Amino acid sequence: MFIDRARIQVTAGDGGNGKVSFKRAKGMPKGGPDGGDGGRGGDIILKVDEGINTLIDFRGIYEWKANPGEMGGSKQCTGADADDRIIRVPPGTVVYDELTNEQLADLGPGDSVVIAHGGKGGFGNEHFKNAVNQAPRTATPGEKGETKQLVLELKVIAEIGLVGLPNAGKSTLLKSVTRAEPKIANYPFTTLSPQLGIAMLDQSRRMVLADIPGLIEGAAEGAGLGHAFLRHIERTTVIIHVLDAFPDDDASPADHYKAIRQELRDYSSELAEKPEVIALNKLDLIPEDEHAEHIAALRVALQLDANQEVFPISAATGFGTSDLLQAVWKLLHSADYTPAGW
Repeated sequence: MFIDRARIQVTAGDGGNGKVSFKRAKGMPKGGPDGGDGGRGGDIILKVDEGINTLIDFRGIYEWKANPGEMGGSKQCTGADADDRIIRVPPGTVVYDELTNEQLADLGPGDSVVIAHGGKGGFGNEHFKNAVNQAPRTATPGEKGETKQLVLELKVIAEIGLVGLPNAGKSTLLKSVTRAEPKIANYPFTTLSPQLGIAMLDQSRRMVLADIPGLIEGAAEGAGLGHAFLRHIERTTVIIHVLDAFPDDDASPADHYKAIRQELRDYSSELAEKPEVIALNKLDLIPEDEHAEHIAALRVALQLDANQEVFPISAATGFGTSDLLQAVWKLLHSADYTPAGW
């Protein structure tokens, strides 16, 4: 099951209390203070595990705690520090403070972060001895560990995001150009969670694609299934906008394009400004000599400038997909390219 959002509370370990103790040995009936300091409480650490691709481990588990440090001992023995609590998360996890909405971390492959610090150990009475007070009976408690309420959001890490209305053919395209095996069927919302695949142009060139669940009008405000996954497009560098050349409804491909572009703008102006390639899909349904006519009609309807390419493709047969990927590769590695994510 794909889970991309979780609420948790983390509590680092308290520091161990300091010890009140006095030396008791033969010939030393009234030995001096020898109470040791308490140990440090365990930190809460979020660590990226590249073998995880969902936040499902947090489902039903709200509280995550680290152990407290050990109390100080006699003979000036410091209590043992507690082990840190390591919580494994998938790459692409963004961490927010639920109370302030402040972003605390954005974790990529290999990253880890101390998200809540354990408390310091308290001082034992040996710490307080001096020339005036040679037998202190004072020790301090350990500091409390930090407690934070967090929101974890997963944003898949892909260079290219496939967007479009349900049934535009995104899943078929992903399967055609990668080894991914998304569920494909002739009904809306076949894709219920982002699907990743790697397209290999040759041995030295590869790209990571993400099929984002189909968007509908009002998605940015919470309508349909796609709204929860708009965040996954934020990490991508290039968008492939897949259009159905022959929609089942009365709308035109241009109408569908405008609807999706509006949702992207409503969600994030940054997202709407990402480089985009348009792929007019399902052209295997008409003779190849009619493709140019359909492309031209779409260009006119959208008032596209000469720099905006539209690629005729058939995700089902693989027609045109090689040219599409070559163009996307060039766009990714153009002078304006900046890597997605971190």
